[in-house]
Amino acid sequence: MTSLPPLGQLAGQPLIIGGGLAGVMTALSTARPCVLACPGRLDEIRPPLAASMLAQGGMAAAMGADDTPALHAADTLAAGAGLCDATVVDRVTAAGPAAVERLTALGVQWDRQADGSLQLGLEAAHGRRRIVHAGEDATGATIMRALVARVRRTPRITVLEHAHAHDLLVRDGGIVGCVLVVGGQTVTLSTPAVVLATGGVGGLFADTTNPAGATGSGLAMAARAGAVLGNMEFVQFHPTALSAGPEGQRLSLISEAVRGEGATLIDETGERFTDELATRDSVSRAVWRHMMDGHSVYLDARTALGAAFPRHFPAISALCAARGIDPATQPIPVRPAAHYHMGGIMVDPAGRTGVTGLWAAGEVACTGLHGANRLASNSLLEAVVFGTWIGQQMDDGLPQAATLPDVSLFPSDPAPSPVSLHLRRIMSRHAGVIRTGGDLRNGLKQVLPIANTDAGLVCAAILLAALSRHESRGGHFRSDYPHAGAVATPSRFSLTDLHARLAEMRDTFSPAALNERMPS
Repeated sequence: MTSLPPLGQLAGQPLIIGGGLAGVMTALSTARPCVLACPGRLDEIRPPLAASMLAQGGMAAAMGADDTPALHAADTLAAGAGLCDATVVDRVTAAGPAAVERLTALGVQWDRQADGSLQLGLEAAHGRRRIVHAGEDATGATIMRALVARVRRTPRITVLEHAHAHDLLVRDGGIVGCVLVVGGQTVTLSTPAVVLATGGVGGLFADTTNPAGATGSGLAMAARAGAVLGNMEFVQFHPTALSAGPEGQRLSLISEAVRGEGATLIDETGERFTDELATRDSVSRAVWRHMMDGHSVYLDARTALGAAFPRHFPAISALCAARGIDPATQPIPVRPAAHYHMGGIMVDPAGRTGVTGLWAAGEVACTGLHGANRLASNSLLEAVVFGTWIGQQMDDGLPQAATLPDVSLFPSDPAPSPVSLHLRRIMSRHAGVIRTGGDLRNGLKQVLPIANTDAGLVCAAILLAALSRHESRGGHFRSDYPHAGAVATPSRFSLTDLHARLAEMRDTFSPAALNERMPS
């Protein structure tokens, strides 16, 4: 709904912030009345409300006769480069088949073979065909349409559309409410339970496949509330975003599944230069290096798929056609783009943060599943599984928390301004596919003056964590420390830790540099 319901009726109900797959699954998995807040229309596709809508390849689950959750777990651990939580990996991969069945029961229609069995795709770093998909290469949108339809038919879920969360309210270490702007009105909603499902940080980079709103606001809110941020340096850059259109706009993804079907990466001479089915981080670096050597890079599906491309990948075919490219007869121009954040709000295996009454699910959370590098198509699985677990936990009881004196209505605050292209360029330049200590320090110097804003805080955390990691591991690669250390060590920041470290960094920079205003 877009109109604001009587707030007294909503007081005390769990608040789920985020309209992507993790948020929707949480709302559908509790029997309690709850509030689902999303920044636009829940079923918005153009522009997309959440990255879940954009997922092309599918969801990973061990559904094949030659596959097992143990094999899926082994591939996940290998991709995670030593920073996965093995217990979480085992639990999530074991829950994969049930997650597929749960979505089926909620109305998702998977693509199937003529005999009724699931079609299973292959993606990079998977040892088996285990990617279930729906709507061919529009899996995310197909799943979300089915689940949003179910939400609309579920009276106990109150949907607050065009709702932007500003801050969490905490007393005595526990959640007591949240400040939101809903339809132009600033409201304080009393609740003992908040689930953050606000997505990732791709919108902080100049080249990204993420929606514009993926700027880490949930991370900043959680840190201010007392939660710990973890592994912030680990940003996955997808190697094959469609390289077309003006700077700063969201780039369309050319799914891993296209390479899984045999498409090759070539340059302007027609030569292959890398293993297309290696892990995403290594393929992204290979593409980036080739570009830095002066080459253009293309994904060539002419031999592998040819005229069958539109049938297998209708959504990608349409995206290419809009740019005047026919993948059946032309190679597709591609470049790396910020795609997924493995770091996030630290949670336990049940999705709970260290703040009583605060959970996190989906990309905003650091669950231990992805480690230093996410295995392709594990993100939808994580969103479904953790959303389900958190929703079910709420049925076991909510924390006892002090209530606010009243649910208050205040004059409207100005809407948060979009992240500037200048800031996004800083992050892509200084914290991109290949990093150096000098670049990271320069980026941090430029971000420090705005570290009191949500975007500035999150950028500073990413840069500082990357500067502090003197090795290359997973999605974090430093050319001045090109090898992995002997021991894989996670990184952690509380807001107090972050402020202390940033204060130390300020002392090393000249006052003139820090007093420069950031251009808009």
